[in-house]
Amino acid sequence: MTDFEEPPKTLLITLTGKDRPGVTSAVFSTLATAGVEVVDIEQIVLRRRLVLGVLVSAPRDWKKLREAVQKVGADLGMQVEVDRGVGDNKSRRDGRSHVTVIGAPLRARAMAAMTGCIADAGANIDRIERMARYPVTAIELHVSGVETEKLRARLVKEAARQGIDVAVQPANLLRRGMRLIVMDVDSTLVQGEVIEMLAAHAGCEPEVARVTEQAMRGELDFESSLRSRVALLEGIPAEALDRVYEGIVFAPGARTMIRTLRRLGYRFAMVSGGFSQITDRIAKDLGFDFAHANELEIVDGKLTGRIVGDVVDRAGKAEALRRFAASVGVSEASVIAIGDGANDLDMLNAAGLGIAYNAKPMVQEAADTAVNVPYLDAIMYLLGISREEVEAADAEAGIITPAPPV
Repeated sequence: MTDFEEPPKTLLITLTGKDRPGVTSAVFSTLATAGVEVVDIEQIVLRRRLVLGVLVSAPRDWKKLREAVQKVGADLGMQVEVDRGVGDNKSRRDGRSHVTVIGAPLRARAMAAMTGCIADAGANIDRIERMARYPVTAIELHVSGVETEKLRARLVKEAARQGIDVAVQPANLLRRGMRLIVMDVDSTLVQGEVIEMLAAHAGCEPEVARVTEQAMRGELDFESSLRSRVALLEGIPAEALDRVYEGIVFAPGARTMIRTLRRLGYRFAMVSGGFSQITDRIAKDLGFDFAHANELEIVDGKLTGRIVGDVVDRAGKAEALRRFAASVGVSEASVIAIGDGANDLDMLNAAGLGIAYNAKPMVQEAADTAVNVPYLDAIMYLLGISREEVEAADAEAGIITPAPPV
């Protein structure tokens, strides 16, 4: 470098070192004396190590500013690099996506495979941030340069090979707007199948469980299989519904997810191939806005083995989703649907974001994304909400979250 070189248009100043209060303030106080314009800035703290990058317009005496910044860094015990820039900071390329990677654990080889796949697709990683470190590790990458659908096709296959979850979504305003969450109930919102719990009272649980599994895999027509299973419940006292409800166990993280998203104005609906005598009570318990399910016929205090009205099947679930979206005044693109079985496929396809949660293979292949970790609140990371933000909001409300392992 010589004094006769053309002066730079911008300077990229990077500081790295132990984080402490006042670092950013000290740097900008020094920049202020040179009267420069801030073009871009990013800062991260990783395990108490700070990385601060600032792109500024270069003053006429840019070398004097470089020396001043280096002195500030030395006083703070930090490493400083000042690179000559050329031109302004250009906007990111088209084809911007949010890529969320979830693992339990998330191993380095999996991240190497995913980031390599992004590079092979011709895309660029503009930013990386951690969304959660416990009980799962969730990392979000801001990617540009390749259309979302093309990128998703590549990354979904690689994630399956690596045994991790990935969600690839377009970077648009939908993430920041009020949305409607439409959920399946059995084996999604709650653990297990309600009809099997009822069948235990009739002594036919194994037979019902076998047919349920076939129906969820899409091997049997849902309506006919449901009617045949319900017929086996004939004669069960209606009080059994109370005992089944009392034994309901929600998916881990379900209450956390619902509580957090309701704070943000999200609305909730459940659409179930199960029974309204159970789902209506769950909806009231969790504060859902809508619920739609089949109704068991009860005569003289006993189940008749029949269903009242039409069966809520694949098409019925999708229709309910559209009806609920219209009720709250949002487009189908603003709906997030969550389910696990073949009868959820139309609903997942109708939503702007369809999530297969611990789902059957055919459902995972058809959905926009799949979440296979056993924590329903991991879905929040797909929406750009971090574990730290959730815990901070809970703490303000007096809800104490157990500390994660160090």
